[in-house]
Amino acid sequence: MAESVHLSSAHDRFKLLVQSVTDYAIYMLDREGIVTSWNPGARRFKGYEADEIIGQHFSRFYTPEDLERNIPTLALETAERVGRFEAEGWRVRKDGTRFWANVVIDPIRQPDGTLVGFAKVTRDLSERRAAEEKLRASEERFRLLVQSVSDYAIYMLDTDGLVSSWNAGAERFMGYAAGEIIGQHFSRVYTQEDRGAGVPDAALAAARNEGRFEAEGWRVRKDGSRFWSSVIIDPIRNDAGELVGFAKVTRDLTERREIEEQLRQAQKMEAVGQLTGGLAHDFNNLLTGISGSLEMMQVRLAQGRTAEVDRYFIAAQGAVKRAAALTHRLLAFSRRQTLDPRPANVNHLLAGLDELIRRTMGPAIDVEVVGASGVWSILVDANQLENAVLNLCINARDAMPDGGKLTIEAANKWLDERAARQHDLPVGQYVSLCVTDTGTGMTPDVIAKAFDPFFTTKPLGEGTGLGLSMIYGFARQSGGHVRIYSEVGQGTTMCLYLPRHTEDAASDEEIELQADIVPAGDGEVVLVIDDEPTIRMLVAEILGESGYSVIEAPDGPTGLRVLESNTRIDLLITDVGLPGGMNGRQVADAARATRPNLRILFITGYAENAVIGRGRLEQGMHVLTKPFQVEALAVKVREIIETGQ
Repeated sequence: MAESVHLSSAHDRFKLLVQSVTDYAIYMLDREGIVTSWNPGARRFKGYEADEIIGQHFSRFYTPEDLERNIPTLALETAERVGRFEAEGWRVRKDGTRFWANVVIDPIRQPDGTLVGFAKVTRDLSERRAAEEKLRASEERFRLLVQSVSDYAIYMLDTDGLVSSWNAGAERFMGYAAGEIIGQHFSRVYTQEDRGAGVPDAALAAARNEGRFEAEGWRVRKDGSRFWSSVIIDPIRNDAGELVGFAKVTRDLTERREIEEQLRQAQKMEAVGQLTGGLAHDFNNLLTGISGSLEMMQVRLAQGRTAEVDRYFIAAQGAVKRAAALTHRLLAFSRRQTLDPRPANVNHLLAGLDELIRRTMGPAIDVEVVGASGVWSILVDANQLENAVLNLCINARDAMPDGGKLTIEAANKWLDERAARQHDLPVGQYVSLCVTDTGTGMTPDVIAKAFDPFFTTKPLGEGTGLGLSMIYGFARQSGGHVRIYSEVGQGTTMCLYLPRHTEDAASDEEIELQADIVPAGDGEVVLVIDDEPTIRMLVAEILGESGYSVIEAPDGPTGLRVLESNTRIDLLITDVGLPGGMNGRQVADAARATRPNLRILFITGYAENAVIGRGRLEQGMHVLTKPFQVEALAVKVREIIETGQ
């Protein structure tokens, strides 16, 4: 008796719970589908009061189409047979309007399994359905839009990079019909060089990790022709954040690139015009000074006024030095200067320049030099790097006429794909050397022209406009770059980026040991190859007076015959640009085939760096840039012979 009362009480509580629910239509049916109970949620959804619907068949809520297909009867039969019926579909309210419903029908059985009726739960999903329909309509419109766009190649990739959709623009740009490319890897449209370098996989990795990949590059059509394109790749993720594919948009920019190339060529020709005009002006001045001084020396010697000769000699020598400096800057700008790259430590270089920089800046400018702990080694011509840093410091000083602060800072930098694109450098490790001032700053227009030859903001006669162009050429020739960051009134930062070198730089002790040489010759034999007779004569006299025996040759083949003989040769001095079908580097390489330990000194004023040493001189090879001082040649020769390097 107590158990029956408890069961009745639980039934009453469940009945009260059902009656209180308004978010669901919950009602009971007998075995024939006649409604036996009706909760407030059912009244709200369907519009019927309880006394209007109890005793009626539940099929009253179904659409005519569902009634024609006998859906209500099939629903009850399914619930009875498998234990539940669940579906979504249209239902009809009392006022005739329709709503989208989720329906669950469960059978109700006695303990012995006898069916006594059904419990039916209905939920109004009209709002969700409307939202889904709107989304589907938007997706369909987007799909149709994508398919109709012919100015852009828009296509989808799966997570492995296989093409899963292909629009009309993709077909027009690439030449593949959808049936030819869907299911194929998207790298098919990349160049062989990019595939070999792993560019397609790197692009997907960047999109996956950074949220987007953007780049420009060459792509290949079905017929093998190439076009220049801009590419955007975005990852596609589901609601759980899982990657499900990629969206790729490509645009053909070949025409734009051709226009830009024509513009660059026009700008280049304008720069060449400025370069030759400025060069002719400066060299005419220098040649006038040299020729005029030589003429006056000749006149004074004829007059017997020898005491006055020195002043003209000094004037001519000064003009020669200025001409050499100008030529050096021009070669640096054109990236054709002869470099002697060796492993170097930026901290050591800055320490050696510290005192000179402070003296150059003067008392009104506060100088701070910040080295990097564990700074990487770089492969660079240390003398040229020192010149570049000094030039940057002098520019910074000129930008702070009322004083200020100069900061020189070295740092290790890792450039990822995005940063490398921004710096126009390959991905990798670099050492940055930045010079920052608190001066007047630069406008965007000045920054854009700063590296152009003969461009200067200084008054006429106070600057050649070759300083920054020289630094730019040196940095690019060394495998790096130079960047400008500036704001008017706030100052300027000029940063050199030079690639990391894996070998260690020479220590200070080693440098000092190498500089400790014995100034004497002892009959060693030097072969001099140069097509300019005056230079051969001068070198022979300089070395003869220093105690060396000299053999002269006017071209590469003549010099090589001497090298292939049994003649003793302790040092080969050769120009790089030689007549006769062999340049100086070819002569040196041929000589080392039979004389592997031969020491070689290249003397040159113009040479491709690759000819000199493919980025680095080999052991026992040295370089001296023309024009050089007599003393500098003698010291260099003694250093090479006495140290045996």
